[in-house]
Amino acid sequence: MSDVEKVVVLGSGCAGYTAAIYTARATLSPLLISGTMEGGQLSLTSEIENYPGFPEGLGGMELMDQMKKQAIRFGARFVNDYIKKVDLTKHPFTLWGQENEIKAETLIVCTGASAKKLGIEGEEKFFGRGVSTCATCDGFFYKEKEVVVVGGGDSAMEEGTFLTKFASKVTIIHRRDKLRASKIMQQRAFDNPKVAFQYNSIVLDVLGDEKTGVRGARVKDSKTDEVTEIPCTGLFLAIGHVPNTDIFKGQLGMDENGFIVTDRLQACSVPGVFAGGDVQDHVFKQAITAAGTGCAAAMSAEKFLTKMESEGYPRR
Repeated sequence: MSDVEKVVVLGSGCAGYTAAIYTARATLSPLLISGTMEGGQLSLTSEIENYPGFPEGLGGMELMDQMKKQAIRFGARFVNDYIKKVDLTKHPFTLWGQENEIKAETLIVCTGASAKKLGIEGEEKFFGRGVSTCATCDGFFYKEKEVVVVGGGDSAMEEGTFLTKFASKVTIIHRRDKLRASKIMQQRAFDNPKVAFQYNSIVLDVLGDEKTGVRGARVKDSKTDEVTEIPCTGLFLAIGHVPNTDIFKGQLGMDENGFIVTDRLQACSVPGVFAGGDVQDHVFKQAITAAGTGCAAAMSAEKFLTKMESEGYPRR
C-alpha cells in the first residue's frame, strides 16, 4: 500500500468491483477493501437471470468472481480487511481497519446493506442453528423437511422457490394480504406445488430447544389476533436490508433510514467521497443498478483527482 492511496474502494460487491475496474483502467491503481463478505449480497444469490449479457443466467458468486478477475487484470489491488473507523474531516481521509491504517485522496463507499432481522428472542437463540438469512448457504441442510420463509418481496419468493429444491414444504409468511414481489417472481412461487402462503401474519417467536433445534414458528393473525404454530425445522428471513453505514454517521449526509445521500454524480456530502450500490440505493437494489452507480462513482472520483491535481486542493 502507498502512503496515500489515490482511490480506496470499500466493499467487494457489484458496485465495488465495478468501481475498481473503472478506476484501475484509468491507471489509478485502486485499493479495494473487501469487507466482511467478499462478493457482497450477490454472492449469496443462486441464479441471476436479469443481468444483461447472460441470456442463460449465471450464479451470483460466478459473476462476482469474473468481476474481481477483471479488476485485477487492470491493476486493482485487494486487501482482506474490515474498516471499523473513518475520519473524513481531514484530507487525505484516514481509515482504520482490523490490521491497517489507510489514507486516501478519494473514497468510494460500496459497503452495501445487511439483512434485517425480526428482533424476537428465538431468532437470536437459534440464529445459525435453524434461523438463517441465506437459503443458498443453508438450504442443503433441510432436505425433506418443512421450512418457513418470512417476507413478501422478490427476495422472499427467490428464497422460497430455491428452498423447494431441498425442503418437502415451504411456507411463506407475509404480514400483509398482498405480496410486494414482481409478478414473475410471484407466479413462480404460486406455480410451485411445494410452496404455501400465510398472509396477514406476524412471527412472534421461533420455537425449539437446544438439543433438537427449531420445531416451529409462533404466528399471530394480524386481523383476528389468533395465535397458531407453524411446524418447521428452519426459518429463513427475507424482510429487507439496512445499509452498512454506521461508521459514516455524523460524517456523511444520510436519509432517515441511514442510506447515504448522493447527487447525480454519486458524490456524497464530503468532497472526494463517492458512493454506489445498495448503501445509497433504497429503491432499485439490483445488480445492474449497483454496477451503474459504481461506474459513475469511479468516473467522478477520477475527475475529482484530475481537478485536484490541476487546480490544487486545500487540505483540511
